[in-house]
Amino acid sequence: MLELAQAFGRLHPAPKRTLVFLAVTAEEKGLLGAKFYAEHPLYPLERTLANINMDGLNPWGRTKDIEVIGFGQSTLEDVLQVSADAVGRLVTADSGPEKGRFFRSDHFEFAKQGVPGLYLKGGTFVLGKPVGYGQQKIDEYTDRDYHKVSDEVKPDWDLSGAADDLKLLFEVTWRVANGETFPTWKSGSEFRARREASLKAAAAK
Repeated sequence: MLELAQAFGRLHPAPKRTLVFLAVTAEEKGLLGAKFYAEHPLYPLERTLANINMDGLNPWGRTKDIEVIGFGQSTLEDVLQVSADAVGRLVTADSGPEKGRFFRSDHFEFAKQGVPGLYLKGGTFVLGKPVGYGQQKIDEYTDRDYHKVSDEVKPDWDLSGAADDLKLLFEVTWRVANGETFPTWKSGSEFRARREASLKAAAAK
């Protein structure tokens, strides 16, 4: 996140819109940091275009794919698709929708207030590795390290995939920050009505 912030800070000209880089705490305690900001924002949430959530990166190498948690929610996915197509990457849907991950990460507190969100997860089709390698590494991490004291940086990590994903996030953020239209919730999203109501209320002020 700090690398992205520094990269945007070096841009000339700067993006058209203000970017806020927010490191929230107590996600595992109930998204408390995100909840606090959503209730006490620096900028009104009806004027906040999007929330792009980073929750862990891929440490197992470059991947062909990038996964969208809660796929089908907002037009931010369409922006992602354009950016991914430009570098030959594949956008895939949430591989575990039954786990409810879209509803238990920090962007959810913004979604509840109507702000469109995008939550990416590292892909599983690791370049140069056998089919199934990426999922194997994820399963091993979940079994051995997830929420355990052993969840630390490992000497065999390959962060080239994380770098690719960050470049993609940079591109998506740049496109949103310089876009002509607000991202929106897609038809059928349970958050669409809240966004439309907040925009209508803001316009009436």
